Amino acid sequence: MNKVVKDADEAIYDIEDGMTLMLGGFGLCGLPENCISALVRKGVKDLTCISNNAGVDDFGIGLMLKKRQVKKMVASYVGENAEFERQLLSGEMEVELIPQGTLATRCMAAGYGMPAIFTPAGIGTEVAIGKEIRNFNGKDYLMEMAFEADFALVKAWKGDTMGNLVFRATARNFNPVMAMAGKVTIAEVEELVQPGELDPDHIHTPGIYVHRIFQGTDYEKRIENKTHRKKK
Repeated sequence: MNKVVKDADEAIYDIEDGMTLMLGGFGLCGLPENCISALVRKGVKDLTCISNNAGVDDFGIGLMLKKRQVKKMVASYVGENAEFERQLLSGEMEVELIPQGTLATRCMAAGYGMPAIFTPAGIGTEVAIGKEIRNFNGKDYLMEMAFEADFALVKAWKGDTMGNLVFRATARNFNPVMAMAGKVTIAEVEELVQPGELDPDHIHTPGIYVHRIFQGTDYEKRIENKTHRKKK
């Protein structure tokens, strides 16, 4: 099976209106930047996007929000995007806020083939409205369903042509669990190498989970917020 594709446009060719996408990354680290740009160019709409965050106004998923491509956003943090706030408050976009650990575990459950998880996070809050609650050993737990995503779009530091992936630092946060969870997983990498060039002990995502892979270009090393120490 040849998993290597030429670029992001070829990788996302069959993503269509109304689909559900997982997008890896944490803050502005490890975002599938090339795939997001390709989705903007293609103009697909009515998407449900599952991600740790919604990017910022001019970067990440924020670029898709500007084009009104996102129908529903499922995320755990959304505090840096003014356009997101506008669409939420105006009712243009549906938003599901999820505790961060629950978000990660629902991704992991999908990758493991588990239909649901039980978690104490969200009990007694709006998160629990309309959901099943069970009691185990005297403590209430909320049942959360595993995600069902048509595609998972992830970004790795290195990968080989068989789809094995290595992530760096913060980019390792949500990318590996999302790579496991998509019906089709597309990986963009900063460096694409031949099989055998990656140390097996350093591989974070085995190639069996990855369906398409390509070497990306023009990555930005963004810093979300800069803090400067005052001069004495």
